[in-house]
Amino acid sequence: MNSPAISVIIPTYNREETLIETIDDVLQLDYPNFEVLVVDQTQNHKPETDQCLQQLADTEKIQWFRLNWASLPGARNYGIRRSQGEIIVFIDDDVQLETDYLHHHARHYQRPEVGAVAGRVFDRMKLADSGGTLTIEDLPPQAMDPGIAWYYIDLVHTVKPQWVISARGCNMSYRREIFTQHGIWFDERFRGSAVREESDFALRFRQTGMKIWYDPDASLVHLGEETGGCHDISTRSLQYQITFYHNHFLMAQKNLTLGQQLRLYGKLFDCHVLGNPPCNKSGSPLKIVTRGIFYSIGFLDTLKTRLKSNWDDGQVYSHKDEGVVTTSKPTEEATA
Repeated sequence: MNSPAISVIIPTYNREETLIETIDDVLQLDYPNFEVLVVDQTQNHKPETDQCLQQLADTEKIQWFRLNWASLPGARNYGIRRSQGEIIVFIDDDVQLETDYLHHHARHYQRPEVGAVAGRVFDRMKLADSGGTLTIEDLPPQAMDPGIAWYYIDLVHTVKPQWVISARGCNMSYRREIFTQHGIWFDERFRGSAVREESDFALRFRQTGMKIWYDPDASLVHLGEETGGCHDISTRSLQYQITFYHNHFLMAQKNLTLGQQLRLYGKLFDCHVLGNPPCNKSGSPLKIVTRGIFYSIGFLDTLKTRLKSNWDDGQVYSHKDEGVVTTSKPTEEATA
């Protein structure tokens, strides 16, 4: 298993030049055995982007799938069902890669206890916030506590390989068997920018008995473009704010004990509502009250989602999938 076949899956939404640049980087990788699947949820590309993607598909350099809905976990699941690799690598549509990127992911799968690899993310915004000089050797014990890990696990500044509880969705890989044999898929009830969908997946991944290994050498640069990506709603909209809290509560209620949930709820309130570090939001009373309202609505919205799940498993977009398409040319999905 020195060079297992790898499928690189790139979900994309409303990206143009940055998407093409990301694909160009992927096609320059020096790994001997990989395929590229672009799961495209953009309704109308610029003509030059369409032309470029079509040419890449026609020459079988990529598989290009066009969908008429926007869901990051849905796009991940869609790509997995069409992939062939033993290892599934997920990257965002606004990243920069070194040519040996896939080697750093692949090498760890020779160890049977490794079921996933988390790579380092050179996130431009987070690096700027820290001044660019912060380095972390060992993550603190809190970074392995499912209740509060999300405020302590730092895969931007950590420089030492180690076991971790989760990966960042823009740079992670999993064994194919996680999906096909263990039946663990991304939960399509995570909405909007799908914040915490990869955390939810990682917590359920633990059922396999395998672990997630963090390799800082499996790194990429995340450009963090303000528009596009897999956001199906504006980050400044009221709907986004409610969805942000909804997704946190959904992850907690699905995977955590009552004690762990309460710790997460408290940290979520302290950081995102009150604005205390590391969030450092405005302390304006009006803004705190407003964020508190979003927090409350998000909690109630989660209860609605879970109640609905009693007769609807929530995998809405997977149910729209009419079957695996083998062609490398773009495929339109009919609206259910």
